[in-house]
Amino acid sequence: MDARDEVLARLRAARDAGGSTSPDVPRDYRRTGAHPPGSAAAVERLTETLTDYRATVHRVPDEDAVSAAIARVLEDAGATTVVAPPGLPARWLAEVTARVRPDEPPLAVAELDRVDAVVTGAAVAIADTGTFVLDARAVDQGRRAISLVPDHHVCVVRAEAVVSSVPEALARLDPDGPLTFVSGPSATSDIELDRVEGVHGPRRLDVVLVAPM
Repeated sequence: MDARDEVLARLRAARDAGGSTSPDVPRDYRRTGAHPPGSAAAVERLTETLTDYRATVHRVPDEDAVSAAIARVLEDAGATTVVAPPGLPARWLAEVTARVRPDEPPLAVAELDRVDAVVTGAAVAIADTGTFVLDARAVDQGRRAISLVPDHHVCVVRAEAVVSSVPEALARLDPDGPLTFVSGPSATSDIELDRVEGVHGPRRLDVVLVAPM
């Protein structure tokens, strides 16, 4: 019996049983990663996987260096306007020369489309997958639209937010709210596998990683 026949046999068995029973799903998968949350090893692994996904990582030793890193990233990109969630720490933007537009009241999509970049924080980052997660209810991350419409996303990730595995990340998140998982710049491929970036989100992603050197 091949896989197709096995699936069809299970469907027939479920039909014959009236759909009243279902098998127990084993939940014995690994729930912790190879590295402790916030550890140097977890941070190094995150840097590696983010880079694999074509994000650019800027490592800074503490939050006092965040503003200069963001200002440098925006200047290098030629950004003249940037949108920020209403609760983003003001000191993160202290050295930014671009015009900062707080998303309060919420900017229209057409206005967001004219903004060069967005700066946010992150709820958690997953080292094994090169992913960070935005919680729309968090004051430093803002609503989903601001991280999807502008063409350039600058995200600040603190070391204590870095975990190794997806189960560890999910344990820190509230599934009842809107969550956005970001793994590298937005990209897709056509039938000939030609990569196209910026189709359904920012085409450029910079991560300012706050972790002791």
